[in-house]
Amino acid sequence: MYQDPKSSIGMIPPMATIRPFHGLRYSDQAGSLADLTAPPYDVISSQMREELGSKSQNNIVMVTLPEQQEGDRSKFIKYARSAQRLQQWRDEGVMEADESPCLYRYTQVFEVPGTGEVCTRTKLITLIKLEKYENNVVLPHERTFPKHKEDRMRILEATRSHVECIFGLFEDNDGSIHQKIASSEATLAGETKTDDGITHKLELISDEAEIAEIQSKIGPSRVWIADGHHRYETALSFREALGDRDEEVAEDYMMMALTSISDPGLVLLPTHRILKKMPISGDELKAKMAEHFEINDCPNSELMARIEAEEAAGRRAFGVALPGGNGFTAAVDSIEGLASQAEIEGGANLKNLDVSILHGFIFAKLLGLTGHDFFGYTRSEEEAVEAVEGDSPAAFLMNPPTVHNMREVAADGDFMPQKSTYYYPKLLSGLVVWQLKDD
Repeated sequence: MYQDPKSSIGMIPPMATIRPFHGLRYSDQAGSLADLTAPPYDVISSQMREELGSKSQNNIVMVTLPEQQEGDRSKFIKYARSAQRLQQWRDEGVMEADESPCLYRYTQVFEVPGTGEVCTRTKLITLIKLEKYENNVVLPHERTFPKHKEDRMRILEATRSHVECIFGLFEDNDGSIHQKIASSEATLAGETKTDDGITHKLELISDEAEIAEIQSKIGPSRVWIADGHHRYETALSFREALGDRDEEVAEDYMMMALTSISDPGLVLLPTHRILKKMPISGDELKAKMAEHFEINDCPNSELMARIEAEEAAGRRAFGVALPGGNGFTAAVDSIEGLASQAEIEGGANLKNLDVSILHGFIFAKLLGLTGHDFFGYTRSEEEAVEAVEGDSPAAFLMNPPTVHNMREVAADGDFMPQKSTYYYPKLLSGLVVWQLKDD
């Protein structure tokens, strides 16, 4: 457990160290960015990987998600294949490192699902110095599991490269750093529009004075990991394996896309839970929840709209989709009483989250279900509703936490359940890569 920053009065304030770098990018001869870029490795299915690879043999997915081939003598050969491809792309001029160290402005223009609102989110792709969590400089908000980190460690060891960005948020209460990054002089490096209608634009900030000013502004900030906890902790382990060094080494850093916590384009979407099993019937579940919530019957197709309206009215609410097309909403004016009974370890900010009440009270106390094996995740309201017309006995729809919630939980030294936050949209992989040998 790292030290609560609220108890650090009188101590040296946390300082984030960021640096420009020689980014490795696709050259003009590589083809269209639309054929070369890909979603993050952890959202790519086998079918999607095949489709991406069919667009171009140089698609970044060939490195970020190497395939096991028939005849491989070891499961580790595929990681060597990633390293070979990356080197081959450099040798053939498919990818080239920028001559001067840069910071990279990455903007995404997108429509918020379900609302039609068009937003722009601005990120700064930079190197950031790795800090142990107890240093209160880079803070996590979700718990990780070791088995999910082995794969990323193998990629990092084989390629000695950060082939994808993780996503972080930095303190910027008045929005001045966001404005500085958004207005800095930059050169267009690439632009593409993905099939989901999102426009991705990468620009190079290479002026030394601009870079120095951005560094000085972000320096006093703390950083919260928004997405990529496994990869951050993998990079920490990679560095720790080197042991002590008298001077800084490349392994002290990793590539991160940083967004201001005041960015108006910072959008959080809910992640719903689909049950694979339930020890009681839907009617029994409804009766149990009625002892603690105000229950209202509702068509499954209207659940999300109803619980959003409850939240707007200052109440907490869950939507429960059941087979047959009709479920119910469960609302409550105050969450504290349920939070005190929830099987959740942590402070009040964590216990008062909707996701904590769902896991620690509804699942654990009312249904007697614990762990992670009895449910699946979806970001789609439609997918959750459709699941109960298949094999699922119930699906629970939730409103998302806020950025403020995430910040409070992280500052307390607590961890949200996995997949509690979903920052939309995901970062696009393949716009820039960092090989340690280049810096």
